[in-house]
Amino acid sequence: MTYAVSEIRSAGRPRKKRLTKAAIEPWLYLSPAIVLLVVVLLVPLIIGISYSFRKFSAFKSEYVGLGQYQAMLSDAVLGQALINTLWWTVASLFFQFFLGLGLALLLDKPFYGRKVVQAVVFLPWAVPSFLSGLTWAWLFNPIIGPLPHWLFALGLKAEPTNVLSDPATAMWGPIVANIWFGIPFFAITLLAALKSIPSELHEAAAIDGASPWQRFTKVTLPFLAPTIVITVMLRTIWIATFADLIFVMTEGGPAGATSTVPVYIYVSAFKSLDKGYASAVAVLLLVLLIAYAVALIAIRRTLVRHV
Repeated sequence: MTYAVSEIRSAGRPRKKRLTKAAIEPWLYLSPAIVLLVVVLLVPLIIGISYSFRKFSAFKSEYVGLGQYQAMLSDAVLGQALINTLWWTVASLFFQFFLGLGLALLLDKPFYGRKVVQAVVFLPWAVPSFLSGLTWAWLFNPIIGPLPHWLFALGLKAEPTNVLSDPATAMWGPIVANIWFGIPFFAITLLAALKSIPSELHEAAAIDGASPWQRFTKVTLPFLAPTIVITVMLRTIWIATFADLIFVMTEGGPAGATSTVPVYIYVSAFKSLDKGYASAVAVLLLVLLIAYAVALIAIRRTLVRHV
């Protein structure tokens, strides 16, 4: 009897050891990525949040609690930067999405030279944003660029002046550059989603007498909806935190007309040398984008259940 019990216990030990090893082994494989994420993302995030509770001067810093966040409530420049960020994000996203969707629908159809068109469409995504900003700034320059003269010839401007130097029109320069830069993202992702839709569904709808518009709204769009939500969410976050084009083209001017929140954070941290306030503004932007992402993810789950 004693021998049987000890034999059962000895047989159970290797099994328990195997289960423990099976539970730990995946984490060992993931450990390099986890360490990288902690070092690159989590540690800077914690340091940045801690900075938002401090006031920095040239040679020292002091704890001010929520003082930086209270200062934001009366910051008119930050309020204008939030409005500019909303305008910059919504306008860029609107044109990027619809032009990208149109290109995806076009490239989903077979035609002569489609591969060449695909290469040309996807080219802006491969150009560094810094170079894109310089190129568009030159294009809007009335001395060396053609765009002001074309706008004058079309009657859209009274004279060929620089769009970027007028506070009323300056934001449209970076927006146009960002639209050109971001269209390939939507074209690529939506084209991949279109390829995954079974062709039998379109054939069945055509046999039932559905028009092209009905096939698009009743077949194509429901299948694209989950992809649209996630791509819109990602692109919104990228645009809202994207300062390269604006800083290269206008540096937030003229008179703050193109100063978005990321540009304001950069200026506060590296020009005004107020790292604490810049960190507080960055935390505000982070909270707003997290709330936006949570809302869109909830919408995506609803759409997935109904597809």
